[in-house]
Amino acid sequence: MKLRFAQFGISHDHASSKARTLKANEAVDFVGIYEPSEEVRETLGANDAFEGVQWLPSAEEVLEDETIVGIAAQGRVSENLDFARTAVEHGKHVWLDKPAGDDLEAFRAVLDIARQKGLCVQLGYMFRYNAGFQFVLDWANSGKLGKVFSVRGRISTRPSDESLWARWDSRGEHEGGIMFILAPHLIDIIVALLGRPERVTSFSQNLDSTFPSAQDNTAAVFEYPDAMATIESAAAEVSSGESRRLEVYGTRGSAILEPLSPPALRLCLDEDRDGYEEGWQRVEIEDRPAHIGDLEALVADIRGEKSPDRSLDHEFIAQETILRAAGLL
Repeated sequence: MKLRFAQFGISHDHASSKARTLKANEAVDFVGIYEPSEEVRETLGANDAFEGVQWLPSAEEVLEDETIVGIAAQGRVSENLDFARTAVEHGKHVWLDKPAGDDLEAFRAVLDIARQKGLCVQLGYMFRYNAGFQFVLDWANSGKLGKVFSVRGRISTRPSDESLWARWDSRGEHEGGIMFILAPHLIDIIVALLGRPERVTSFSQNLDSTFPSAQDNTAAVFEYPDAMATIESAAAEVSSGESRRLEVYGTRGSAILEPLSPPALRLCLDEDRDGYEEGWQRVEIEDRPAHIGDLEALVADIRGEKSPDRSLDHEFIAQETILRAAGLL
């Protein structure tokens, strides 16, 4: 039997892609979208991703329908925690887009309710199911790279829309800037690799004089008892997709993913291992479309076919670490 899903909001940058993914998944019956703003529905709703989608007249219609098991929270960052809280209170699983707001205690409350009710809350970090990331995580967490002592990442952008900063309306977006909005994709991976850091040091600058409060050139250092990680994120980089990267260094080998998508991976080993040779080599990696693996995993989790790949505890620690990196905690 198909799982019935609805979507709340279409203002998030991932909203159109999530709608396409929900429409395409054969295990999902995508019943429609509730968008509280008529203006947003008339403007952003014109995107062809929403063609053929039913616009739902009220949140209550979705929340009170017990046949709808999941909600994709795809509104503004300032909206999505409220969407998620309401969803779990009504017994719905949540596909919550990133980052999970800027109020850590409000997010904790969502996870507590989900835990009490046995519900899934999956954050929308699109690289989780990127085959390159999965290779690196498998090799690092299985010990094939030895003891991981250093992780470095860079993920930047150059907004095509000059009104990007003006559109944002949450404290996290304005005070945390690009570290809060974009870097969470890599912070999620750092937490998956190394856990909760003992100390996080945040650095930020403003480059765009049009929006002097915008933190658009940022970095963060994550300190562990026997490891260190660094992340850089800027909103002024030319052709930034090609320089997005993740580097993982261990005592028995290293893995460098650059770019992140489509994934290109180099692996270095201290000796021949698992079909790979000593020294540096390129590894062929499948290029999977974003979000498809996320939803497939969430469907399997809801059906009880497997345990979630990221626990609710991980989701909380990752969000806490994001807020620390963005200078918000």
